[in-house]
Amino acid sequence: MVSVIMILPGMETHLRKIPGFCQGGTTIPGIENKANCDVLVGYKSVYRMCFAMTCFFFLFSAIMIRVRSSKDPRAAIQNGFWFFKFLILVGITVGAFFIPDGTFHTVWFYFGVVGSFIFIIIQLILLIDFAHSWNKVWVEKAENSDNKCWFAGLLSFTFLHYALAITAVVLFYVYYTQPDDCTEHKVFISLNLIFCIIISIVSILPKIQEAQPHSGLLQASLISLYTMYVTWSAMTNNPNRKCNPSLLSLVSNISTTVPSGDSTTGQVQWWDAQGIVGLVIFLFCTLYASIRSSSNTQVNKLMQTEESGGSGGGEGVVGEDGIHRALDNEEEGVTYSYSFFHFHLCLASLYIMMTLTNWYQPDTTTQTMQSSMPAVWVKMSSSWLGLGLYLWTLMAPLIFPDRDFS
Repeated sequence: MVSVIMILPGMETHLRKIPGFCQGGTTIPGIENKANCDVLVGYKSVYRMCFAMTCFFFLFSAIMIRVRSSKDPRAAIQNGFWFFKFLILVGITVGAFFIPDGTFHTVWFYFGVVGSFIFIIIQLILLIDFAHSWNKVWVEKAENSDNKCWFAGLLSFTFLHYALAITAVVLFYVYYTQPDDCTEHKVFISLNLIFCIIISIVSILPKIQEAQPHSGLLQASLISLYTMYVTWSAMTNNPNRKCNPSLLSLVSNISTTVPSGDSTTGQVQWWDAQGIVGLVIFLFCTLYASIRSSSNTQVNKLMQTEESGGSGGGEGVVGEDGIHRALDNEEEGVTYSYSFFHFHLCLASLYIMMTLTNWYQPDTTTQTMQSSMPAVWVKMSSSWLGLGLYLWTLMAPLIFPDRDFS
């Protein structure tokens, strides 16, 4: 939220109005302006805020490596010392704003690209898992009850996803390609369209249905729609403005050019459509990951409710007032990987940084942000990898019939 506020246009102007705050701003006699407001706002502030978050979570990810149970002394750091942890985070954040410009932004951009690529893969795995779980639950409810609404719901959502995906393909060909240009876009759209058709056909093959009874068009339609989103997101990062019209110009039919920007916000607009959609998907995947990893059994163990005792099936401690007291249910083993938990948040910090800056690359000579092809290829590669992962979930039970994939 702080990053969103600091990247808002005009923020530097407001800060410079504060007497004695910004260098070169309104002055107070006898007081020297200390703060460099050029760093406090715009993409530079986003890079520094997310740098601090990434370092913080990476530090704790390294500290928590191979923590097996709550008996490990390091487990106390994970579950306590909140004041000191917030103090460390604030300290790293303040220190990050004193990093000289130099090559910091360029180097950190490539760190963001790599980290975001890994995080997108995690998002894809969560999305595939969500699609399979969704289809399985609704099919089971439809088969175990006389209510046909479940089948109607499956059919409706499948049709909706495919309709949106096909509409997107048509719009891509119309607005993001030119008869004599945009060859990359034509290849990207055509390839992903072919790949989506392939996974849709494979998902309903009799052999696949036999080995994977819960596979179906609902999952394929959702993955196809997400693939089209990633394709669109990649094309919006193409530096060739002829092949990458702004969404405002498409909606209002007004020819717009990318603003040259100043030394603060450059050419970054956090409210860009693909950035907003990216944040929404990020929040959904984070929420789903939290719910998915917390089954009712785990929650009962954690909360020591009557349905579940303590670790190893023991009973919770009942106080004199008759209330069950929570026990440490991680003495035998942790319920989740502490190290991976922090590593996931480390990658999420990088993904947030890239999303808020629209995956634009800092230009050290002009002090602005520019679209770049590396971001395009990272997103397209992630879409192909996601399609491959989904195809693998369909074919793996057929290739390895003796292995349990439940």
